[in-house]
This record gives sequence, C-alpha cells and structure tokens, in this order.
Amino acid sequence: MTGNEIRKAYLEFFKSKQHLILHSFPLIPENDPSLLLIGAGMAPLKPYFTGKLVPPSYRVTTSQKCIRTDDIDNVGRTARHHTFFEMLGNFSFGDYFKKEAISWAWEFLTKVIELDPDKLYVTIYPDDKEAYDYWHNMIGLADERIFKFDDNFWEIGEGPCGPDSEIFYDLGPERGCGKPTCTVGCDCDRYLEIWNLVFTQYNRTKDGKYEPLAKKNIDTGCGLERLASVIQQKESNFETDLIFPIIEKVIAISGGDYSQPDQKMAMKVIADHIRAITVMISDGILPSNEGRGYVLRRILRRAVRYGRLLGIDHLFLSSLVDTVIDILGVEYPELKQYESLIKRVIDTEERQFSATLAQGLDLLHQMMEEANDTKILAGSEVFKLYDTFGFPVELTEEIAAEKGYTLDMEGFKKAMKEQQERARAARTKVSAKVAVPDTTKLDQDTLINDAEAVNGHIVMIGREGVEVQQAGDGEEVTIILDSNPFHAEGGGQLGDTGILKAPEGSVRVTDAKALPNGLVYLIASVAEGQIQTGDAVDITVDKARNLAIARNHTATHLLQAALRKVLGNHVNQAGSLVTPEHLRFDFTNFSPVSAEELEKVEALVNEEILKNVPVTIEEMALQEAKEKGAMALFGEKYGNRVRVVSVGDFSCELCGGSHVTNTAVIGSFRILSETGTGTGVRRIEAVTGAAALEKAKTDEAVIRNLAALLKVKADDVAVKVGHLLGQLKDTEKELQQLKKDAALSNLDAILASREEIEGIPVIAAAAQTDSMDSLRELADTVLAKSGHGVVLLASVADGKVQFVCKVDKGDTKKGLHAGKIIKAAAQAAGGNGGGRPDMAQAGGKQPEQVDAALQAGKDMVKNLLG
Repeated sequence: MTGNEIRKAYLEFFKSKQHLILHSFPLIPENDPSLLLIGAGMAPLKPYFTGKLVPPSYRVTTSQKCIRTDDIDNVGRTARHHTFFEMLGNFSFGDYFKKEAISWAWEFLTKVIELDPDKLYVTIYPDDKEAYDYWHNMIGLADERIFKFDDNFWEIGEGPCGPDSEIFYDLGPERGCGKPTCTVGCDCDRYLEIWNLVFTQYNRTKDGKYEPLAKKNIDTGCGLERLASVIQQKESNFETDLIFPIIEKVIAISGGDYSQPDQKMAMKVIADHIRAITVMISDGILPSNEGRGYVLRRILRRAVRYGRLLGIDHLFLSSLVDTVIDILGVEYPELKQYESLIKRVIDTEERQFSATLAQGLDLLHQMMEEANDTKILAGSEVFKLYDTFGFPVELTEEIAAEKGYTLDMEGFKKAMKEQQERARAARTKVSAKVAVPDTTKLDQDTLINDAEAVNGHIVMIGREGVEVQQAGDGEEVTIILDSNPFHAEGGGQLGDTGILKAPEGSVRVTDAKALPNGLVYLIASVAEGQIQTGDAVDITVDKARNLAIARNHTATHLLQAALRKVLGNHVNQAGSLVTPEHLRFDFTNFSPVSAEELEKVEALVNEEILKNVPVTIEEMALQEAKEKGAMALFGEKYGNRVRVVSVGDFSCELCGGSHVTNTAVIGSFRILSETGTGTGVRRIEAVTGAAALEKAKTDEAVIRNLAALLKVKADDVAVKVGHLLGQLKDTEKELQQLKKDAALSNLDAILASREEIEGIPVIAAAAQTDSMDSLRELADTVLAKSGHGVVLLASVADGKVQFVCKVDKGDTKKGLHAGKIIKAAAQAAGGNGGGRPDMAQAGGKQPEQVDAALQAGKDMVKNLLG
C-alpha cells in the first residue's frame, strides 16, 4: 500500500465505525495562544476533550498535519524523527471507551492492512486491569506479548489524564541489538511503536488527586510515516514513498551518493525539511524573526546549509516543491492552490540566506581566532550562530573540529533552554488572559448575536478559566451575554468595546472574542460595584468606534481587490489589522510597489467609494461561496457555512467582520506607507473617513509652509524643490571631489611613512578623510602604490577615530592578519574591532591616542612575523 492508500484506508475504516472525518486543521492553532504550532493529532481538539465546547460529532477521525522541532538535531540521524509528519487519529468525546478503541485498532492492523498478528505486541499501565482483560481475553494476546510499564500513563500536569496502551511491531531480529534480553522496551530498533491509545479517564486536581471523569475520552495517535515503513518493509520512514521520491530528486540535483553516511543524512534532512516548509507556507506561515515564522526560517536555512554540504551552490529548494505536492497534494489540495507562492517565498528566502551564511562563517572563524588559547568555543557564541544565522550546532561542531576546536555544549544548552523558557512563559501569560470556563452547559440556541441589542442578561462569568458566580471591583473577567451586540475580534479586526451596567455595578468591556463554535465572550473588568450571573444589564457598544472599524474593514477589502487588479492575482492577504484609527494590510508581493502603482491602487479604491456601491452580506454554503468567486483568506479555516461580503462586482470575500452598508460611508481612502515586512511580504498602511480628512489637512499645511519658505506659490513648490535639489547635487559633487583631492594631496606624506619590518613594507599613518568609505578607498590606493605589505590608516572625525587595515593577500600567508593588527590599534585608542586576514576596520573613542594606536599596530605586525 502507498502512503496515500494507508491514510485513506484508515479514515474510511473509522468512518465505517460512525466517525466523522475532519480535514486536517491548519498548523496555526485556533484560539490557543499556548501553542506555537500544532504538534499532535489531539491538539486542535482540546476544547472538546476538556468539555469546553460541544464537538461536531462525538466520534471523530483525522489525519492531522503536525510540526515538531524539539528534536530537530536528530532529524536525519534516526529512522523516525521528523519536523513534519502526519498523525492518524480516532477520537471519542464521552462516547466509546477501551473496548472499542482496542478492538478497532486490532481490526484495522490485522484485517484492513493485514499485518501479521504474531508480530504485534502491546504495553499497558500496570494497574489498568480493564485494558489487560481486553487485550488478553477479547483479542487473545498471550501474557508474554503484553508488557506492563509504569510510564504508560499520559498526563501533563493538572487536568484530564489516564493510562495508555501502545502497540509495537516486531521488525525482526536482524533489526535488533542481538542481546538475549532484547524485547519490547529495548532501546534498539527491533520493536517499533506504531499506535498509542490514550484512555482519558481521570482528572488530576491541583493537589495531585486523580478523580474519575464523568465522561471518559479516547485519544489515539498512529504515525502515518511509521506505519508506511512497516507495510512497505523499509528500514526507515525516509525510504517510504511518502519521502523517498524527494530524496531521489535531491540525488539528481546534487549528483550525490545516498550510500555515503554523511550525504545520506544531509539528503534526509533536506527531504524532511522541504515537506515542513511547503506545508507551513500553504497554511499561512511566512518567514520572519519570531514565532512560527522563525521556526519556518530556521528549517529552511538548515535545509539550504545541508544542500551546500552536498555541493549544491545554487537555488534548489523550490525545485523540490513539485515532488512534495505530487505526494501530499491529494490529501492537502491547499498545497497546489498556493504552489506559486510557496516557490517564490522559498527562492527569496534561500537567496537572502546565502549572504547571511557567509557572515556566519566569518563570525565562526573570528570565534575560533579569539578562542585560540583554550580551543573551546563559548556556548553563548555557538548559540548566537545557531539562533541568528541558522547554523545547525552539528555544523558548527564539524567545522570547529576540523581546526581542532571543541564546543561548550553545556553553555549552548543553557542558552537554548533560557530562550525556550522565555517563549513558553510568554505564551502561558497570553493564554491565561483568554481562558474561558466550560461552556457546554449553556444552551447556545438561546444565545443570540444581535447588533442592535441594548439590554440582556449575564449567563456566565469566568475568572482565569474558572466559572464564578460573581465578581467585584477591579477584577478581570470573561462574560457571556444571552443577547450580544459586541462584534468579536477576527480577520485582523479588533473586537468591540463598551459598557455594561448591572443593578449593583458596572463593567468596562475591553475586547470581544469568539470560540470556534461562534460563541462570543467579552473580556472585561469590573469598573465599580459587583456583578453576578443572572444580572440584567444595560448594554452600550461604542458605536462611533465600531463604525470607524467598519470603514477601515470594508476599505481593506477594496484595497485587496485593487492590488490584485494593479499587481496581479498572485497577491494574497498575509495578515491584517483593522483598528478605529487606521488599517494595515500585509500581502504577498516580491518587490516594492512603485509610486505609480500605489497611485493607481488608491485611485481605484476611491473610485468605488464615490460610486456609492451597496455592501451586501450573505450566508451560504462554502462550496456555493467558492462558485460565487469569494476569496478565502490565506491560512484561514472555514466551516461549511460561511459569510460572504460583496462590494458590487469589485470585491467578494469570505469575512466575519464589521462592514459599512455602502462604500460612500467610507468617505475617502489615503495610503500612508508601503514597506516590506519579511520574505515576499509587503505592508500598506492607510486611513479612511475622518482620519483621511485629517491627513489631507496636514498635507495641505505642509505644502503651504513649504511654499512660504521657498517664496513661491503652492502649485510651484515641486518645481522649486527640484531646482534646489539639482543645485545641491552639483554642490555635493564639487565637495566630494575637493575632499578626494585633499585626501590624495596627503598621499605622498603617507607613502613617505613606509618602513620595513622583517622585510615586509609597512605603512602606518594618519589620513584626512570624512568617512569610512573614503578611508577604505585611500587604503586601497596606498596598498596599490606600495605593491604589497601592510597599510594601517587612521582618520579623526567628530571626536572619534576610524581605522582601516589592508594586508596584501600574498603576505597573509606569512602570518599577517589585518583583523589582529587593527584590533591592537583600536584598543590603544579606546575601541575594538576585527576582521578578515586581508581587510579589517575598527573605531576608537580617544583621538588623542592616534600615534600610540598606529605604533600598537606596527608592534602587532612585529609579533605576527616574529
């Protein structure tokens, strides 16, 4: 069976057991800031396991896309570690339990995919007699094939937990360690875990007690790649048809040899990482220096570096995307939809990394020079290479070992742990602010969203994720109303704010958010008095703020449509922010938008505003919306029913946000700026309504003041400024030539300072230049005149010293090193610096020490030669 056939067989099998097949959730967790990326099949289903939400079905099955980077350094070294993998799962939310989970797992493995029952073994928790009875009496496994391990218990602190049962497959003695004691649980590769069944039957309390759950759950996980390796009888996941075609493409590109261990590992890393890269970009993740974007950038750069180790010195990663789509595109059609974007992002990022890679290698060589005495590279510096330049630690270790250096791994691990703890603490802090109590007891049919509601009742109050009956002055709470006029945050739009007045207190609403099932909850603080569940409240939504948001949100739709008309259909939304004051729109484009193009975009949007076009909002089936041509937001997940916002024939998008009734309400639209934010992503900031009018007034005042200063009419400002700039440019040219002449006039005196040290010509002198660029040019000229040797020049400007050192490349072979020479000079003048053997530059804070600094540089030349 192929990997695709195994996945389909699994999902269809559990569909036959009355499970609802859900398409894989995006890798970006929805409404769960505690997670950076989805790393397990059950992760997107947490609200159903915890009972906070009613599931779409009490039996669900998925093949979930997952990303894990905790063991990234093991990828390629082992048979099973991956950054991207697919987790097959079947889940029960208070429906069936151990009997069905065990019998269906066995049926699928032995009847559907026909694994040899005699090669299957299981593990259970020692106290789980129920699981033992089902495996032994119902399935018929002998005692010697049921292993009891204390670590067969799944828990992550406080909350739902329970015993688990793992299923292992015997790959044969030839895959084992050969020891007489080799059996299930051995560290060797003979017994492979292919399935884990978690029986969530307890709730662990804060004081460590285990209380039985009223509703018991099933959470299973079966790695698709592992199962494929067993069925296809491959030594590792990488040899299966889910990954190996990518490796074959890498072999073709590199001309490499898969039988060579080092090359084999590099090819595995690249094949694994390009799968992760392709899927992450298709789910709306783009390279950046933080969060998910940083994970993507790190994986991509790691793949590029391993490509260089294979001798691939050109852009190559994007050429592997077609193979990834051929393998995974059947299950994940979004890969084909964003194929062009995926390739362009990869190409751009790989091109940019080439320069970063060179900088990282320079830093590594500098680190080795500074650690020449100890031959140990500091852990913090190794982490800097890893974190800033994307150097895998094993790469640093390999290059360092070639020169006889070792790494301070304890220091590296400490720096790594500190960063992980900072990230985890930040996510936990955010998570605590948005925690909502269990909402399943609420009858959602009685809870309505009504934009015109002015009164209602409090049906639930939450504090730090726990339901409370009342709250007092100053407390931060979440609130659910039976009649809710507040529009929830979503699609980049901020949530509504306002005031609730209860009989004995008032509440300031600072945000509104929605749960995955659409239930809106308010984030608020009790301004005075107290509130309690059941209170009747008068509701005041800040309507002026809401209308300002609506103007900017509808304008965002018009902006996207205009950008696609002017720049092309490759433009996709990559993020947005809609506030009362302004709008910010991030979009995919691989070059800056020209002033002429921005002018066209702005004109198109204002043209639609002046037409007074009605804005229509409809609810319909997702398929119907697609047929209508509605655009989906990049990386967003939609249900079967969607909300379609249309502006005539100009714009049609899926959106749940606030909008004006017609375009004329927007007033006018002004673009403030267009900048780049990351690889292949541009950002436009703009204003509408009163803010656009204020911007026009400000611009008019600026032009009026300029006209007064230039003593011309406002209409003639541009002509006058152009004339003045032309004059300024001519003056600057004359000034630069004068400075160059002044520097060269001192050339004879500089050359006259030449002396020989151990037969090497050395020129160390003060120069008169106004910039580092000029000083470098002068040093080049002096070295050319000298023929070879060492040139060390110092120039004083603005109370600081600038140094440049050049060493003829032939003389570097004699031990001379510009970086070391300039470092000695700069330190003598209260500064520091370094650089390459043939060229270095530095700065100093003590201009009065120039002569001493030049002498220190010459002394270092003597030391290096002597």
